[in-house]
Amino acid sequence: MFSRMGHVARRVSARVVAVPAAQASTAARRSVVSRGAGLSGGVSAAGVLAVAAAGAVALASERQQQQETALCAAPAFKYTGEPGTAHERSFIAIKPDGVQRQLVGEVISRFEKKGYKLVAMKMIWPTKEMAANHYADLSKKPFFSGLVDYFSSGPIVAMVWEGPEVILTGRKMLGATNPNSSEPGSLRGDYCIRVGRNLIHGSDGGESAQHEIGMWFTEEECSAWPRTLDAWIVADN
Repeated sequence: MFSRMGHVARRVSARVVAVPAAQASTAARRSVVSRGAGLSGGVSAAGVLAVAAAGAVALASERQQQQETALCAAPAFKYTGEPGTAHERSFIAIKPDGVQRQLVGEVISRFEKKGYKLVAMKMIWPTKEMAANHYADLSKKPFFSGLVDYFSSGPIVAMVWEGPEVILTGRKMLGATNPNSSEPGSLRGDYCIRVGRNLIHGSDGGESAQHEIGMWFTEEECSAWPRTLDAWIVADN
């Protein structure tokens, strides 16, 4: 009897191996499990477990493929963001003084805890040309030259954050341009003293956000990754 059971178990195992896990569909998994159920009356426990294990592997493989497909899928909105929607995006840059003072983690933590989604980030040392281009709208101001020197004096951490009203709310989180006019609790209100070392930059409107994101990031550098917590953060009733 044991010889016969072993023979049947080997047949079940052979059937399991013949099902490629990476290609198994839901119907294929059900077929594998049903065959094991039909033979379970005369099959060893090891054979039945092997069938169940194959179904679990196939399911995990299919879910992984679905996740990879979702990550690779092209977003249905501009990578620079869609102001006024849940896919609004803002350009946030931690300036050289913020990097030197090791406040990068603090800035990221505040935006994450607020509920915004980080979709792009990189450290880069701006050239004076890049700094001048970034602050081109201030080129006629008497402090422009010093501003360019400051912004290009060391590496910055450039980021793109996504979420409803992230531009306006992000500016509030940063605080006023003059730290001494910033409310306590804002980044500048808590960590800055002088305008010339005000830690961080944030887009001030939808048009400037799209322009700045396009200036510092390519479409390939901005991810549209699906966040599983969105139903608890950005969903509405």
